[in-house]
Amino acid sequence: MLINNFVFKSRLTIMIHDTLMVACAWLFALWFRFDLDNIPNDYMSTALIYLPYAIISQSIIFWYFGLYKGVWRFSSLPDLIRIFKAVFFGVFFIAGSLFIYNRLAFIPRSVIPLYGCLLLLLLSLPRLLYRYYKDGVKREKNAQRALIIGAGSAGDMLARDLLHDGSSLLLVAFVDDDKRKKSRSIRGLPVLFDTTLIAEYVIKLNIDIVFIAIPSASATEMRHIVEACEKAQVPFKTLPSVKELLSNTISKGNLRDVAIADILGREPVNLNWGKIQASLSGKRILITGGGGSIGSELCRQLARVDPEALIIYDQSEFNLYQINSILQHDFPDLQHTAILGSVVDRVALEEVIRREKPNVIFHAAAYKHVPLLEHQTLAAITNNLIGTKNIAELALAEKVERFVLISSDKAVNPTNIMGATKRAAEILCQNLNAQTADTSYITVRFGNVLDSAGSVVPLFRAQIKAGGPVTVTHPDVTRYFMTIPEACRLIMKAEAVGSGGEIYVLDMGSPVRISYLAEQMIQLSGLNVGTDIKIEYIGLRAGEKLHEELFHEQENLLGTGFEKLFLAQARRYEKSIWEHDLDNLLNACASRNAEDILQKLHTLVPEFASPTVR
Repeated sequence: MLINNFVFKSRLTIMIHDTLMVACAWLFALWFRFDLDNIPNDYMSTALIYLPYAIISQSIIFWYFGLYKGVWRFSSLPDLIRIFKAVFFGVFFIAGSLFIYNRLAFIPRSVIPLYGCLLLLLLSLPRLLYRYYKDGVKREKNAQRALIIGAGSAGDMLARDLLHDGSSLLLVAFVDDDKRKKSRSIRGLPVLFDTTLIAEYVIKLNIDIVFIAIPSASATEMRHIVEACEKAQVPFKTLPSVKELLSNTISKGNLRDVAIADILGREPVNLNWGKIQASLSGKRILITGGGGSIGSELCRQLARVDPEALIIYDQSEFNLYQINSILQHDFPDLQHTAILGSVVDRVALEEVIRREKPNVIFHAAAYKHVPLLEHQTLAAITNNLIGTKNIAELALAEKVERFVLISSDKAVNPTNIMGATKRAAEILCQNLNAQTADTSYITVRFGNVLDSAGSVVPLFRAQIKAGGPVTVTHPDVTRYFMTIPEACRLIMKAEAVGSGGEIYVLDMGSPVRISYLAEQMIQLSGLNVGTDIKIEYIGLRAGEKLHEELFHEQENLLGTGFEKLFLAQARRYEKSIWEHDLDNLLNACASRNAEDILQKLHTLVPEFASPTVR
């Protein structure tokens, strides 16, 4: 009711204003006709007689052309066009009807065009002045002075929204690296050149906040811009990427803090969703470790390709509950089953596979924490190798069409237990693939994923929240990173294009220094490195490399014809010898002799640079 009353009063005020402007334009036109001198009585009397007719006629025409639907606060070019049309049509109608009635007796004909020009001015100027007052003068008093980086369409749309939303922001300028836009203006704001000079512009223009409006920026470009903003020591926010904005209009509501993924992420991968859909649509799909970081995202993406059913298998009750709840909420029509169990339990696995009859298995279940597993050799082998052996052999026995092993870059020249067990699992799947034409075994190998459970990003975040220090193993240590959604999309892509026996390597881009990652996370939290939060170097932990590798020197990396997906030309092992070594390892595990287990693992994976016995 209050809103309706406000709208009614607002429109009534505008109608009264426009009515008065009609009267003023009508009488002033007559006055101008007589050179601002005394108007003869006959002309004045006739003008006053026809004034009510002009007001009524013009008001009806205003209503018809929608002059009372707009809001003065947001007056723009479309509103001016409506005013022009209403005035033009009104002048034509009034002049025509008066001419027919009495051939404009006692009204000089020059009054009519003068009336039209004055009315156009008296209707437009107050609206524009009101908007200028709201957008500029009134806002300047307590406004935050804002700078927009990016003078493209996204920056323009953001500026328009910020100017219209009545917020306490005063836009001062744009900054862009496009020389063609240098010294030009957008929405009355100057376009400055060179984003590397942001710190100088912030000081010169007394800027309080910076908005990054370049949704198409690559990770490298974002890094440069963010570093420039950090030097300026003012808060900054960004618009999401193009992909995130596809279903949204660019507005102030899209702005968010810059995330670490914005500067460590990579160019978005272009997927052949048609091929993925053709491969997985209508299939029954089992995901082991389906509640983990990779497994849960796989579930969400697989749900979009219209599978017949998803079977989610995980030993963590909480993780299983979470992904089950998400799927129930986001995909109510999806047929899915959440099953609590471990891949080590071969009997339970066999029961699940026989009952659910999956066509495709994504094996994501694994222990991944390198330093922790260095002291848990038996647990690592049991879960990562024996668990893989259980489900991979059951897939073979039940003639599952496709089996996808999710491996790790740590399987290349492994220096730790985790990497050695993953490399052994890769060899196992290759050997099984050679035994049958019924099941295709495909391996996908990639590096770290941002924000996965146990990864360095949530650890740094927690350390920053606690006030530091942020612990880094070594100043020069590097790691490959990709986002969880991209990793899962590429896993699905590998499943769609693989024929069996392949080890696919994902293009992880350039490695990132962990010390740089720590610095960026501290600065993105609005804190200063060294003064607010210290970085402490603690030395490489057990089993850790200084630099990870994505493929072995004897694995020729071949193109696949698909973006960011490569094929590592797999090394072959003598099947009978390797199976004999595997049996020896399993026997050692049964005896629980740590030294013997480690020795047998080294024999099974020759490239494993064995650490000291635990």
